[in-house]
Amino acid sequence: MTDQAALILILVVAVIAFAVNRFPVGIVSLGVMISLWATGIISLDDAFGGFGSPTVILIASLFVVAEGLNAAGITTWMGQLITRHAGDSRAGLLTIMMVVVAILTAVITPNGSVAAVYPLVVVLAVRFGYPPSKLLMPTAFAAHAGALLVLTGSPVTLLVADTADHEGLGRLGFFEVSLVGLPLLIGTILVVILAGDRLLPNRQPRSLVRDMAEIPGTLHGHYLADDEFLRFNIDGGSPLVGQLASNLRGDGQGNLAIVSVKNADNELRTSSAVAAGDRITLRGDHESVLRFAVANRLGYPVSGGEGAPERGLVTRDYGVAEVVISPRSAYIGDEVFPGMVTDSGQLVVLAVDRPGVDLGTAPVTLQAGDSLLLEGRWAVLDEQLADTNNVIVVDSPDAIKRQTIALGAKAPIALGLLAAMVVLLVGGWVPSAIATLACAIGMVLLGVVTVEQAHRSMNWTTIIMVGAMIPLSTAITDTGLAERISDAVLGTLGDFGWFVLLTALFLITAVFGQIISNTATALILIPITITIAYDAGYSPMTLLMCLNVAAAAALLTPIATPANLMVMEPAGYKFGDYWKLGVAILAVYYIVAVVLVPVIWPLH
Repeated sequence: MTDQAALILILVVAVIAFAVNRFPVGIVSLGVMISLWATGIISLDDAFGGFGSPTVILIASLFVVAEGLNAAGITTWMGQLITRHAGDSRAGLLTIMMVVVAILTAVITPNGSVAAVYPLVVVLAVRFGYPPSKLLMPTAFAAHAGALLVLTGSPVTLLVADTADHEGLGRLGFFEVSLVGLPLLIGTILVVILAGDRLLPNRQPRSLVRDMAEIPGTLHGHYLADDEFLRFNIDGGSPLVGQLASNLRGDGQGNLAIVSVKNADNELRTSSAVAAGDRITLRGDHESVLRFAVANRLGYPVSGGEGAPERGLVTRDYGVAEVVISPRSAYIGDEVFPGMVTDSGQLVVLAVDRPGVDLGTAPVTLQAGDSLLLEGRWAVLDEQLADTNNVIVVDSPDAIKRQTIALGAKAPIALGLLAAMVVLLVGGWVPSAIATLACAIGMVLLGVVTVEQAHRSMNWTTIIMVGAMIPLSTAITDTGLAERISDAVLGTLGDFGWFVLLTALFLITAVFGQIISNTATALILIPITITIAYDAGYSPMTLLMCLNVAAAAALLTPIATPANLMVMEPAGYKFGDYWKLGVAILAVYYIVAVVLVPVIWPLH
């Protein structure tokens, strides 16, 4: 069997395996790589060479950057913008939601943006009285259009840019791809607003995503009931100045507890003396809190914005966690009270609850089944509650933080790193992989994300698939198969002109992109497209950008992209729900790919 025949067989089996979707995408991709080596089509070094590709490093780095933006509360802030400016109209909600998702996609790729936003979209659907099925598919489709707003928006665009640079066609500018991305986004929004209600199903999911943003308020009502929970600045003339913080905690008259004292750097004071400018947190009924504040000459309550006192349990730096004492916990029999600092010196007990018993603020001897409300820095809560058999964590502090804290303490750092990355990419002073890798490293070194979060952020399926499929793309060129397919295509369509050729390229790419990964489709078709362009006498850049637009049009099935699949269960979609709206938007992509692309990137 010749190399070309073996390669065609491997390619056919791979397409079938992708389409059947019975095997993990990563396993199929690795199987392709091993088969190419086993048949002698490529060497061992070439087989594994894809994993050393700058494109793979760039994609992996972007996952960490996306995690950093999410952890810093930037995606939460964007979600709150949707709520604030959506208004009461369906068109307004859809427009601002799709624009925000598209912008977010341009920064952290479609999969990252949909993963970050779809829980919020479900909450918005419930809040505005719409079925989630009317909003989630437009969210995913807006992400596909947003992927073509900037160079780093999707792996396919990166592959096209890398190919163009390798072929000497010039460097694709960071915002150059937006010349097609903006028309795609506008067209997608118009189709959704004008026809979406008729083309989208009216379905209800089996379960709705939990709105974690309401958790702090729920916890306040459950544990503190009608108690005030206020933070005051300690003025220089207060009698509390000079007293040991450890002597104050839990003290107070009536229904009052001194929960914590923090210094000017917002660090918890444990045994040091109280100083002017410190912040004290009080819990108790309104009369007790007011009496204590007046008696100790405390300043005005700390503002929570717009002149209102800061009453919430969570802030940018500090959060809460609800834990239940497990049946065999080592803490059973320990005495605790509101304001008590745990042995680590980093967590504070805000309240204790026992079903059917009013514990108030008095000391309590812990029993199995008791629940505690703990306060601490967000990172400390996650770290100390992650691996313990003594308590059961009810809700992840990190999950609460991501839905409640917009623009957290690390947001300026994350935005600064993102801006630096964009400047480097736009200026072209360093390779794209270096710019994104430097940003990812900065996210870890400057504490925006932990090493563990960076590891968890990796979408290994995408990374493995791209690394394993790059050798297939190389083999298609090196064996002469690309040349042979080019001759066949030109022999059939060459006499019909460029319009028919671009239409055929668009349809082939779009059809394959519905049943196998659009990234895998691009890796297969890019070398063939380059060869066809040279043989036909057209600019390869024109055909590559046509392919790029077509690859983004993965709109007809839920398995086309992870973004499509993510919204399937939360919306209650069925497999056949996607094609109705998908076909209408696909027409927009076709017009852009076949009519607009040759204008922006001329054929000659």
